[in-house]
Amino acid sequence: MTQSDSSQENTAMANPTPVNNQITDAVTQANTKVLGEAPAVAMGSLYQSTAHALGLAMENAVSAQQQSNVTAQAATTMGVATLYSLDTAAAGVATHKTLSDLQATLAPAAKQS
Repeated sequence: MTQSDSSQENTAMANPTPVNNQITDAVTQANTKVLGEAPAVAMGSLYQSTAHALGLAMENAVSAQQQSNVTAQAATTMGVATLYSLDTAAAGVATHKTLSDLQATLAPAAKQS
């Protein structure tokens, strides 16, 4: 048995074709390679998509935290401003009351003179 006879026995094709057996074998091997790599490529694509989605989620979380900090800082600023203005308003009201009482006390004495 020659080498060409053994290669013809090892390649059993469903339908005889006019294409060279080596070409058919090369195409079959390429197709088998593609089918064999498909699960790994699919998992790689899944991992990349998951990593991308997690990255976007982290980016959104950081953005939300930054916006929350800005809001908290604005609320703190407004609270401090309110505290300062209440002190000033209380002092103004107390001064107005004192001056009004003083004017009320001095008014009868001014009429007598």
